[in-house]
Amino acid sequence: MAKLEGIRIASYRVLKDLTLGRLWNTQHAQPLTPLTAVIGKNGVGKSSLFDAFGFLADCLKLGVEEACDARGRGGFQRIRSQGSDEPIGFEVYYREEPRARPITYELAIDQDESGRPYVSRERLRQRRKGQKHGRPFSFLIMNDGKGVAWSGEAQGRQIDERQEGRSIVNWLVESLLRDVPDEESSETEIVELQDRRKLGIATLGALKQHPRISAFRQFVEGWYLSYFTPDAARSLPLAGPQKHLNVHGDNLGNVVQFLEREHPDQFADILARVSERIPGIDRIDTERSPDGRLLLRFNDRGFGDPFYAQQMSDGTLKVFAYLIMLEDSQPPPFICIEEPENGLYHKLLEVLAGELRRHATGKKNAPQIFVTTHQPYFVDALNPEETWVLQKRADGFSGIARASDDEIVRSMVEEGLPLGGLWYSDYLDRK
Repeated sequence: MAKLEGIRIASYRVLKDLTLGRLWNTQHAQPLTPLTAVIGKNGVGKSSLFDAFGFLADCLKLGVEEACDARGRGGFQRIRSQGSDEPIGFEVYYREEPRARPITYELAIDQDESGRPYVSRERLRQRRKGQKHGRPFSFLIMNDGKGVAWSGEAQGRQIDERQEGRSIVNWLVESLLRDVPDEESSETEIVELQDRRKLGIATLGALKQHPRISAFRQFVEGWYLSYFTPDAARSLPLAGPQKHLNVHGDNLGNVVQFLEREHPDQFADILARVSERIPGIDRIDTERSPDGRLLLRFNDRGFGDPFYAQQMSDGTLKVFAYLIMLEDSQPPPFICIEEPENGLYHKLLEVLAGELRRHATGKKNAPQIFVTTHQPYFVDALNPEETWVLQKRADGFSGIARASDDEIVRSMVEEGLPLGGLWYSDYLDRK
């Protein structure tokens, strides 16, 4: 399964220039781990970081103008870093599989003369087979909706980075029309989008002749950002099995219905683990109401009558929903969860962290899991390589560092001190 090795975010809210993991030009850095957690105090930008992943996925699905307004973001000017006139930018570095050559995707979003956001720059690039050093070759490059794409597995072109903005595409198109060999020109397409507010990868990624673009599009489209709320899980959906838990969790009963019917052994295993985590829960199943609604039913060992989801605690529903999500037989490649500790008993937090790590590392097609938290008990179950500390810099914007980069912290953890305890004692928040 594809894995995100690193990401750079620029001019997005308080994330004026933030890099996590490895990029094509920072090969000395360690890539993101299967389970990655970002910790920090209130107001340092954890929610902005979570939303940045959602914004990028929304840009692909909806287009950049709708993405700027979606989920209460308030438009381009509200999400661009305060005082900045630079485009909102992303750089994503990922591999389709462990031995595959990594691919870099670059995106810049600016506003036009009328103040509407548009895609000002977009690029996909990859080093040639056996190439260890030097700049990757671009196989998609677009400025202002116009550009060039190389179909199939063609190597693409090395682009002179000294050329800026629209001149890159103009230079490239002119050179292609003038002096590209026949064997290369057959793999080259000059592209012009009808709408500059749509991503080039959204259009070209739907075409069979662009497998690398298609693979990246599918990777981002598959991101799962959990907006789960217990109240949503207490809703009464119409009966009918559904295979995957949606981002709000309001189809939890439908997924239980699917597992009961299609994967009873797997469902029994989930119930056994829920019973271990939440004492007293004996059985979980569904009941169909006379009007066709689906009721999620919990049987407690001490009571003859069942309790329904509407009567269960937030923590019980949350742990159950996370286990259902993690047990998906076709998991999303990237799962992002904001503050999973809310509503949970503190002794469940280390258990939850262990479950997240087990699912992120246990199988060949395991998802990569990204979590934001401010709960030391959860952090106690993490190691320094998995943990990133987000802080406010003197200029008001966010900075980030990996906990393992601090030699003192690393040494103290090796001596047996829990990471969450060190954070509580301000060892991780030292400037």
